[in-house]
Amino acid sequence: MMVKTPDKYFFAKGASEGLTRLNSFDQALIKAGIGDTNLIRLSSIVPPACQEIKPVALPGGAFIPTAYASQTSDKPGEIISAAVAIGIPEDDSLPGLIMEYSAAREAEDVEQYARNMVTEGFRYRNRKLKEIKSTVVSAKVENIATVFAGIVLWY
Repeated sequence: MMVKTPDKYFFAKGASEGLTRLNSFDQALIKAGIGDTNLIRLSSIVPPACQEIKPVALPGGAFIPTAYASQTSDKPGEIISAAVAIGIPEDDSLPGLIMEYSAAREAEDVEQYARNMVTEGFRYRNRKLKEIKSTVVSAKVENIATVFAGIVLWY
């Protein structure tokens, strides 16, 4: 059996309020452009030579490999943030690395933490890091809010 390996990726992020925690999460996925898909959560390895693309329209109901961070809160006034960072190796025959982080913290802190985890992951893999790309989303909770940041792998 042959397994198809993704060769593209794109960033997706969204934030939303909702009636319930699950509704809030679902609406954040819709705002991220991936709300009508089935996410398959990844353990954060990017295939070698994977290239970034602009977000694409995904088929409804498709199984979509995604590394992501999310944070949901029902504490009015709280700031919540989610970030993902991808490390691209100098040697494109080697896999890259995605790190995810979310917390009740400011966006800049959460994004930097994810980026630091990429650097550390490359360090203990003894790989040279070409670049880090990242995205972050933040929200101030009104009732029940969710923030979602992900990297979608595609074919």
